Amino acid sequence: MNEERQITLVLGVIGADVHAVGNKILNYVLTKAGFAVVNLGVMVSQKEFVEAAVEADADAIIVSSLYGHGEIDCKGLREKCDEAGLYDIKLYVGGNIVVGKQDFAQTEETFKVMGFNRVYPPGADPLLAIEHLKEDLGG
Repeated sequence: MNEERQITLVLGVIGADVHAVGNKILNYVLTKAGFAVVNLGVMVSQKEFVEAAVEADADAIIVSSLYGHGEIDCKGLREKCDEAGLYDIKLYVGGNIVVGKQDFAQTEETFKVMGFNRVYPPGADPLLAIEHLKEDLGG
């Protein structure tokens, strides 16, 4: 019998951020959409994201941040993934990921330069992320 491998995602709120509601919503929506979700919860370090992705043989890491320090907390994550051999892993980030009101196109470019594949503004519809995950990962 030829079963397709379920797409595995590592989800968490990075850094010192303790905002859990969005994380719980994403976990619910992604699980209902058929993804295998490893939810690390809040206050997750880059090291924890990478270790969980290696352990779970994850296809993507989804980082959320609401307290505005996502740019600082996410810097270097792509390099840590590469160091761990996760060269092809997709990186997604969303929420209030920068301090203050900034032009989202500029914010998106900043995170893409840092190696993120998809960047979402505050209040983005989780269904858009699901659409992108399926598009990017063939699900």
